[in-house]
Amino acid sequence: MLACAQYIKEIGRGKDNPRPLSYENARTVWTAMLEGEVSELEMGAILLALRIKGESVDEIAGFLDACEAQMTKLNVPSSAYLPVVIPSYNGARNMPNLTPLLALLLAREGVPVLVQGKLNESDISPDIPNAPSPRVTTAQIFDAMGFIPVRCVKNTEVQMARGEPVFLPIQNLHPKLVHILSLRRILGVRNSAHTLVKILQPFAGPALRLVSYTHPEYQQMLTAYFNRYGTLERGDVLLSRGTEGEAVANARRAQPIEWFHPTAGGMSVSTVVASQSGSVSELPILPVSRDAASTAVWTQAVVSGERPLPEAIAHRSTRSCVCLRPCVQNPIRNQWRMWREIQGGPCASILTDALPSQCTVHEQPLIDHLRLQWQIDICDQFMVRRIRAQVQIMEIQGKIA
Repeated sequence: MLACAQYIKEIGRGKDNPRPLSYENARTVWTAMLEGEVSELEMGAILLALRIKGESVDEIAGFLDACEAQMTKLNVPSSAYLPVVIPSYNGARNMPNLTPLLALLLAREGVPVLVQGKLNESDISPDIPNAPSPRVTTAQIFDAMGFIPVRCVKNTEVQMARGEPVFLPIQNLHPKLVHILSLRRILGVRNSAHTLVKILQPFAGPALRLVSYTHPEYQQMLTAYFNRYGTLERGDVLLSRGTEGEAVANARRAQPIEWFHPTAGGMSVSTVVASQSGSVSELPILPVSRDAASTAVWTQAVVSGERPLPEAIAHRSTRSCVCLRPCVQNPIRNQWRMWREIQGGPCASILTDALPSQCTVHEQPLIDHLRLQWQIDICDQFMVRRIRAQVQIMEIQGKIA
């Protein structure tokens, strides 16, 4: 057993004088907690002290690395696009849960989609008397649509190969983490594990994670974390305010989305969707009820084109595709083919950002070359950033022909 008094003494000094754990100590403590080498009393003290103090960037990094070291990593699917990871742990209480719609839209474009989360509200939530009505989870909506959760990690690749989104319960993705999540029943409040499950990267190679936050202090902490600890091996991140805690756009209001794109030269951060004051001018047609059955029927109607797609969800889906790094032999050709497909689709109006006024002497010939070869009007500054981040100047002549 790990004696934790020395760590509790540091982080439990009160609200004004706590000391954060170092990365190494944070990883040691969280590893011991996952392995059952910390007593329940000490674990409760650590989790409550962290909640009062707030996790530091180094603590979150140590905790996350400890978690991912004890996961069975998924192989990156064979696809033109790298996979998207969508965490889903909150569900819907007041609004329809549109996470399944986002997953289906991305899968329809050929993107491998992994949704990981809890199966139902009773999984990892406290049983509180007189609590509000239970939330409708993504798993419940998928079940109403005929998508069965994958119970074996290895089977995720089979389902993604069929072009379907995969729902993998946290119980199967990371069984050891479930116990720490379940302590909310006893402690009555969330703990650091609820943040970690939303930033897990379950693939053995790069992937795009859709990460959400609720409170401003978590936005600041996560921004600092991705800036400091983001790597090419883990892949890109889209960070936005959650819709009732879900990493899906609010259908009634455009919310800012930050794109964290790691490169060999450091982290590149861009705002891919700007904030919008007030609600949209024309409210989208949403399900008449937020229950799983009604949401499933409405989602299927939107995917089939029988009902209009909410603009905010279209923004989220398209921006996710734009930020994906392709994994084919010729990344530039594939990236621009994807751009052309998006340009001709219903979301073309959002791809009208002005091209940066100046390009380097190496980039301008590439841009001119693409204009001629694919007969396209290059007007999206984010695609130019993709060129800057992915193409090594010395390799251009050999890979663009």
